Amino acid sequence: MSPAAIGLAGMGILLVLLALRVPVAFAMFAVGFGGNAILNGFPAALSLTASESFTLASSAELIVVPLFILMGNVATETGMSRRLYDAAYATIGSVRGGLASATVIGCGGFAALSGSSVASALTMGKVSLGEMDRFKYDPRLSTGVVAAGGTLGILIPPSTGFVIYAILAQESIGRLFLAGVLPGLLLLGMFVLTVSILCWFFPKMGPAGPKTSLRDKARGIAGAAPILTIIVLTIGGIYGGLFSPVEAAAVGAGLVIIFGFIGRTLTLRGLWNATRDSVVTTSTVMLILIAAHMINPFLALSHIPQTIGGFLSGLDLPAVGILLVIMLCYLVLGCFLEGFAMLVLSMPIFYPIITQLGIDPIWFGVLVVLTLEMGLISPPVGVNVFIVKSVAKDVPIGKIFAGVMPFWFAMLVTLGLLVAFPQISLFLPNSMIN
Repeated sequence: MSPAAIGLAGMGILLVLLALRVPVAFAMFAVGFGGNAILNGFPAALSLTASESFTLASSAELIVVPLFILMGNVATETGMSRRLYDAAYATIGSVRGGLASATVIGCGGFAALSGSSVASALTMGKVSLGEMDRFKYDPRLSTGVVAAGGTLGILIPPSTGFVIYAILAQESIGRLFLAGVLPGLLLLGMFVLTVSILCWFFPKMGPAGPKTSLRDKARGIAGAAPILTIIVLTIGGIYGGLFSPVEAAAVGAGLVIIFGFIGRTLTLRGLWNATRDSVVTTSTVMLILIAAHMINPFLALSHIPQTIGGFLSGLDLPAVGILLVIMLCYLVLGCFLEGFAMLVLSMPIFYPIITQLGIDPIWFGVLVVLTLEMGLISPPVGVNVFIVKSVAKDVPIGKIFAGVMPFWFAMLVTLGLLVAFPQISLFLPNSMIN
């Protein structure tokens, strides 16, 4: 068999293993190790395993992953995420669809702490679904807005998706964080607009909540002051050049713990639970990254990236046309693959192509992360949909997928705007980092 045939066979085996629900890290490691052993010899595959594992484990940039995960887990333990939602609800909960809009804003705020879409959907689902059910919201809107709002966790910085992209593409984490700010706010605004449109045409989907006094609004905002302070200090510190992303992660995690102990909302047991969950999540991320670095040399040896690049070049399309073809591939793959797996599998194939075309890799990173978000609510895999289903057990899965579709189209419109106007993504990194 030719190297290309071996590469294609390996990718086919990988897809079969993923379809059989084999954990992503184990499936990629098995295919990567086996492919390298076949194409480059068993001793070389063993040596590559040791070297890649050590290189990744000793990478200082990866410290941001456990620290930001710890920050989000501690914020959940201390109830900071609930107080952020309460503040948004006190401000706009009295308007039609206000609870759903407050949920979107709460998801955006929690995203700025956790950097995880799954954590955002799970946490905000526990906080908001009961409230929306109490005020007779249509289950399609309530579950759909939680599943879609949770996707903000991978776009609004600090984002685990940006960190992984930066490591795989060897790009600046700080520039990617800056590039995600305006697209994240744009997407948040599009979600709120979608809620408003739905409730305008179908008023029964999101009835208005009780009116709140100025005192209640002030009390809600004051309750969210600790979490807002942490967001401003950590994210603002990165943008202002006071902290590197690693230092900002440490500052954020430390502040969440300090505020928790000062406010007596964090116990030693709670800190232990948050730390344990962070270790488990970080271990999963590290295993996937190590496995991804086993796949990369296998793909290089099999010449698959060059083959696909030649095919795309043969289409005789302009750079933007090829970019749209790549985005279409991501949208299709997102219906079947988990976003993180899709990112680590696709980067060795598509990244060399976009660099040859002269496409800005920071802009491309924002587009890729947004398409990963769309995959989180795309049928039939839609991880966030199943996360919400675990909270809203009485809502049929089909109704949840129906509820997320308006938000999926809102994301598609946002993707189109980001493709048409690259400066939305590039303005902050180009103006603040030379």
